[in-house]
Amino acid sequence: MKSIRFFCHLWLICTCLFFISQAQGQSKKYDIALSDLPQEVKTVLETYIHILKNSADLESCAKEFVKIAGGGLVDERGKTLRETVMPYSLKKDFTNVKFYASPLQISRVNCNPMPVTSGFGESAIQGKIYKIWLDKAPGEVGYPAPISIIVPEGHPEINTPKVVGIGSL
Repeated sequence: MKSIRFFCHLWLICTCLFFISQAQGQSKKYDIALSDLPQEVKTVLETYIHILKNSADLESCAKEFVKIAGGGLVDERGKTLRETVMPYSLKKDFTNVKFYASPLQISRVNCNPMPVTSGFGESAIQGKIYKIWLDKAPGEVGYPAPISIIVPEGHPEINTPKVVGIGSL
């Protein structure tokens, strides 16, 4: 009976630790000053918002977005968006970008110093991910939305930052 209780407690502790570690992306532990955001990352962010605001339709938006997208948002070769990106995440951002401040207002930047890998196959990218929160426009209700951008480290072909997390606008 004691061994069952021990394993139940152990399972509960492990489960709690797992969920705490998953919440680290939202914690402020690795927040950095806006002034520490690399210019190349900010440029990719601005390009993404420009594409969202100035594309005539979702298809033309997707055609331009794939040029700056990476990781799990693109296929294994990195040449096209995954099937689920355009009808869901990209569509949500394309539709809702009008509710966000223009010019961009960044309220928070988070960057875990440990490199991570995003994607799979040839298009898998390892590097630091900058999670950047954009503020809503004045008078709009809601929380800031994050956009994630990775700075590749050591990839033979991909050497510019890529957007790897969207769909929260």
